[in-house]
Amino acid sequence: QVQLVESGGGLVQAGGSMRLSCAASGSIFGLNAMGWYRQAPGKQRDLVAAITLWGNTNYADSVEGRFTISRDNAKNTVYLQMNSLKPEDTAVYYCNADSTPFGRKYTYWGQGTQVTVSS
Repeated sequence: QVQLVESGGGLVQAGGSMRLSCAASGSIFGLNAMGWYRQAPGKQRDLVAAITLWGNTNYADSVEGRFTISRDNAKNTVYLQMNSLKPEDTAVYYCNADSTPFGRKYTYWGQGTQVTVSS
């Protein structure tokens, strides 16, 4: 069992910046890729950014060049630095992690943190 705890959400003006953090705890042996998803009201939950254990990253086209995902493996923590925020970035942001201990595959989700970008 892995627990993911997000922090850093809140209200920010358009053009501003915000950094989200997600700390993993519990049975973290076998923890692999981590990422961030977001879901706005009436819309599906979409991938924002993902990062492998070794630092390879992927970004949604809508955030490419504005957001940066990183991780600190020693702290089992993943970060999402968000710059040049737009009102369309408003959503609940969820931390995600994949784990494969002893050949078993698991997917975990955080509780979500609200990010609101005002114009």
